Amino acid sequence: MPSEVTVRRRIHWFDTDTSTKEHNSAPLRWMEEAEAELLDKLGLVRELYGHLPRVHVDMDYRFPLRFWDEVDVTVRISELGRTSITYRFDVRRDGEVAVEGRVTAVHIDEAGEPSAFPEGYRKLLDGSAGPS
Repeated sequence: MPSEVTVRRRIHWFDTDTSTKEHNSAPLRWMEEAEAELLDKLGLVRELYGHLPRVHVDMDYRFPLRFWDEVDVTVRISELGRTSITYRFDVRRDGEVAVEGRVTAVHIDEAGEPSAFPEGYRKLLDGSAGPS
């Protein structure tokens, strides 16, 4: 699936813990920052945010990141089910993968029940249509 985006950012003080390395939860926030950019690029950020609760998250940490490191966070759609979406992401410093992970979310309706992605959304998410 061709849908992906890369966001460049700095590691801020609030991203670190008392060891001065990134807090274990920080890469998930960075992934979500890049996810919002991706959905905005596709014209779906307002339509989907609030309707994609996470059902699975896993991350592998390769080496620590520290305050003021500059990193590239890349998020790509790796799987698109009827009601679910799985993202793969990585965080790189100087081209080397520091963190990589996978996040799966389920599309829900206003009642909080799993709901199929509308066909127009699917075409944007799977890359078979251009951004609106």
